[in-house]
Amino acid sequence: MNRNSDTYLCPFCNLINRNPLATSDKGLAILDGYPISPGHTLIIPKRHVASYFELLSSERDDLWDLVEQAKAILDKQFSPDSYNVGFNDGPAAGQTINHCHIHLIPRYAGDVADPRGGLRWIIPDKADYWSNR
Repeated sequence: MNRNSDTYLCPFCNLINRNPLATSDKGLAILDGYPISPGHTLIIPKRHVASYFELLSSERDDLWDLVEQAKAILDKQFSPDSYNVGFNDGPAAGQTINHCHIHLIPRYAGDVADPRGGLRWIIPDKADYWSNR
């Protein structure tokens, strides 16, 4: 990870001693320190970049390969029923750490009463499009 003065305070740039689930030349996959489900994983580029849209195409490809590798590991360790996969890009989208990262979130049958809508619940008033509210 980068260790220059611009990135020294970034929590993701300081993960050198963290035990990754998977790693590559351009990124790593680690268990989230504040998981919302068992196995919640972050896929993080090694280069300090805030936005997914600032990544080089080779970095994007590498991160999605790490998503696949991490999923295979989580399938064996946690046996989830499904996954949510996504990222928050920018403050208005809820990004709280200014270093790009992809969330791989295992989901389990019954972890919420009605999982329909998935990520649409980011804006609750617009999530339920299937009923006549």
